[in-house]
Amino acid sequence: MAPLCLAAFTGVAQAASSDWAVNEGGRMRLVLLPAKDDGSREGVLLVEPKKGWITYWREPGDVGIPPSITPAPGSSFTVARVDFPVPKLLSTGDMQDVGYDHPVALPLQLANAGGDAPFKISAFVGVCQNICIPFQADLTVDPASQVGSDPQEVALVEDAKRQLPPGPSTDFQVTRLVMQPDLKSLSVSLRLPSGAPAPQVIISGPVGHVYVDGKPSAGAAGETVVTVPIGKLPKGYTMAGKRWGILVVAGDRAMETTLAFD
Repeated sequence: MAPLCLAAFTGVAQAASSDWAVNEGGRMRLVLLPAKDDGSREGVLLVEPKKGWITYWREPGDVGIPPSITPAPGSSFTVARVDFPVPKLLSTGDMQDVGYDHPVALPLQLANAGGDAPFKISAFVGVCQNICIPFQADLTVDPASQVGSDPQEVALVEDAKRQLPPGPSTDFQVTRLVMQPDLKSLSVSLRLPSGAPAPQVIISGPVGHVYVDGKPSAGAAGETVVTVPIGKLPKGYTMAGKRWGILVVAGDRAMETTLAFD
């Protein structure tokens, strides 16, 4: 969860980047690394809100806009994956958002992205201060521009990947989950790192739903139980077979994994 590092990178690969797109609340651009043997490319979408503005996580909370990254019509490549570093809970009055009040780099991977044709991507994010402003931009990266690229762009991609929360480990994991029959409350039992403070839990349910108001309590065998109220779910929603996401932040460590409901 350290800030982005722009130290020089000593590898031989070079990145290519789009121009900056700018609007009232900030700016953004796309950086891509050269194609791998399987035709995929790694990169980042860099979003820099202006001071006093915010942008959003994959599930933005009460009023935000989730990021969307899509190829231009007719493109042969696809956006195979977009990842997110650990966000903050950002409160404005009675509204609670999940996002970033600082520059953020979203690691991404393109599939079927070999060749030298320019890559055209439509990026759509939200930037907010007192109001939310949709920020849409068509970003073009030309692989031919790799010659003479700034090595700091490559360092940016590598550092962005290091900022991602890891998966579970032996000392930091979900050990049990119980959804109440009325679907109004979810209890998650956690094994936390030794000496860790009370955790902050962010649970992403169905698309457009995020739950952050968990209350921790002591559980059996030294585990921590976080009870999370579940707000309104889609009409007729059932839990069997569903997969939700959970991000747990405990002090200077974070862990992200999937909650499987049988």
